[in-house]
Amino acid sequence: MSLIHKINRFLSKIFPRIAYKQISYSQCGEDLIIKFLFKNYLKIKNPSYIDIGAHLPFRYSNTAIFYASGSRGINIEPDMFLFEKLKKSRKKDINLNIGISDKQETLDFYIINNRTLNTFSLKETKNYKKQGYHIKEIKQIKVEPLGYVIERYANNIFPDFLSLDAEGTDEIILKSIDYDCNYPKVICVETLDFSTQIKRVEMCDFLESKGYIKYADTHINSIMVRKELLSL
Repeated sequence: MSLIHKINRFLSKIFPRIAYKQISYSQCGEDLIIKFLFKNYLKIKNPSYIDIGAHLPFRYSNTAIFYASGSRGINIEPDMFLFEKLKKSRKKDINLNIGISDKQETLDFYIINNRTLNTFSLKETKNYKKQGYHIKEIKQIKVEPLGYVIERYANNIFPDFLSLDAEGTDEIILKSIDYDCNYPKVICVETLDFSTQIKRVEMCDFLESKGYIKYADTHINSIMVRKELLSL
């Protein structure tokens, strides 16, 4: 028995609440589910990641739990206000102030009075307005293909984990991935439409057609994993 194991056993007897405490940064505990999946099934202690629509460094973050334990990855956040916070608190990550789409261009980026709803989709902003939200600002933001980011910042090796919350452009991003040659082992994608509160099952159906199975669902997000990895 290792010294660390002995210490943990000792602490668990004296301070059980501390020893067994688990901290989640995600909206619905997704990070703990994904951490369990990587550790117990995929046998990857420190998975790499790319977080598209990273938002804040810790709040509602699906990757902060991995960063805190030594993993490193790429955070994509087009909102400069949020990006500065990421850059300050996640200094060991690669932080990019861009958007992701299927081609390189410059698009209108709609900053909503609730920044979790920021989007490149004009259609989504119209739905938000019906619910009482409004556009604070429209900025011109550069977007890059996901493949370009992987090639330039990850040595053309797709990180182990993709966290995706792009408010209206998730499907475009998912369909841009080369699932035959370069793909993530695990994907967490928002599959609950905020405006209608209806599950977007077509995204899970698409990923299943590309070799993934649904490992877990928190109603807001679906966690997908490559099928062959679970059968090893």
